[in-house]
Amino acid sequence: MIACLLLALAAHSCALPLLSADKDNWLLAEKYLRRFYGLPAGLQGAQRSSGAFQAKIKEMQKFFNLKVTGNLDDNTLELMKQARCGVPDIGEYNHFPRHLKWQNNNITFRILNYTPDLNKSDVDRAIRTALNIWSDVTPLTFKKLYKGIADIMISFGSKEHGDHNPFDGPNGLLAHAYPPGQGIGGDTHFDEDEHWTKDSEAYNLLLVAAHELGHALGMSHSSYPGALMYPVYSYVKGFPLSVDDIEGIQALYGPNPDSKKVKPRPVAPSKCDPELSFDAITELRGETIIFKDSFYWRLHPQMPEPEQTTIKSTWPFIPSKVDAAYESPEKDIVIIFSGIQMWALNGYELLDGYPKYIHKLGLPKTIRKIDAAVYIKDIGKTLLFTDEEYWSYDEMTGTMDRGYPRSIEDDFPGMDDEFDAATYNYGYLYFFHDDLQYEYSYTSRKVVRIMRTNSILNC
Repeated sequence: MIACLLLALAAHSCALPLLSADKDNWLLAEKYLRRFYGLPAGLQGAQRSSGAFQAKIKEMQKFFNLKVTGNLDDNTLELMKQARCGVPDIGEYNHFPRHLKWQNNNITFRILNYTPDLNKSDVDRAIRTALNIWSDVTPLTFKKLYKGIADIMISFGSKEHGDHNPFDGPNGLLAHAYPPGQGIGGDTHFDEDEHWTKDSEAYNLLLVAAHELGHALGMSHSSYPGALMYPVYSYVKGFPLSVDDIEGIQALYGPNPDSKKVKPRPVAPSKCDPELSFDAITELRGETIIFKDSFYWRLHPQMPEPEQTTIKSTWPFIPSKVDAAYESPEKDIVIIFSGIQMWALNGYELLDGYPKYIHKLGLPKTIRKIDAAVYIKDIGKTLLFTDEEYWSYDEMTGTMDRGYPRSIEDDFPGMDDEFDAATYNYGYLYFFHDDLQYEYSYTSRKVVRIMRTNSILNC
């Protein structure tokens, strides 16, 4: 399972006191921490507030880059409920020594059975492509066997399926794999109670197989949301490895001397990087969405920490690089700009007829991209910033206002003449440029204060 972090976030803590979480949440937490973090069995009642239990919660929170509280808070519970890999996150599979690897670079595999969800050829293609993802960056080669014992035995099964490591029915645990070694070593199992697909519906077999076969080669889980070896499932289109994945597998087997350089998936940006800048920012049904590279953060007023995940995991149909975005709440749509095209989203669905060219808004053909966009609810206008000028779009009439473009420098005194992103709240515009954020009074036309860009991310 791959890259995605489906937590939640924002400005006010909703931590549940250790002794007040309901019974179902505690049962979920105990099961999760036992399976993935080595929590000893038998902690009951008041023992749940023990140092051992809190230590395991903290260990999980640290791994997933959550705020480390030791409390069973909303972010932690939400992550525990996500579909994921069945391999533990710590201790190198808990029972096995470090740096397990195949001693021979020529590895065999065999597919013992097939899921009825896909054509046999689709399963074969998914497994072969998943293996190629790893062979592209290593000296490893993979040969398919049709009988006998292979290094990596691949199968589909449900519940208890022969390894005393049962699956749990639909959702939850999707698959697991064993590290290199004799016997069960390298074997890779997929939960047949899941619905396997070759697209973004349900669970994409290629994505899950690429992750699990990483384990079969000796890889452990990564705490980076952009990594293939991140334990929580999320659909992304395209399958490049992250720098973290490449460094991990090459530490075991070395680089592929014969292949062209593989472009890694971008490393997830750090929210507290002092030089952090934003690509775009918008509201979405009461939440704030901040785009950076191929990732975005989501902030919610009821959650203490921002969630980070990949753009493609949520909106596989929009580009992985967003130039500008804004919400029209009356229409319940968000407009995404990338280059000369725009996409209209109703929540997480693409509206019919999109993408469209940005010139449909009334912009001249000479405009090739939007730098920033912001909707001014008080007047029903959307401001579109392009280089040193800006335009005013009337959301009610669907037309560009006359007399534009106008100079940013003339109409927003005290501001830089270019913006990376902009948002509006209670009479104030917030302009983002490089690592600075400007709070600007829209009525007084002056800068009220200057802050770090990432102060919005609680940094």
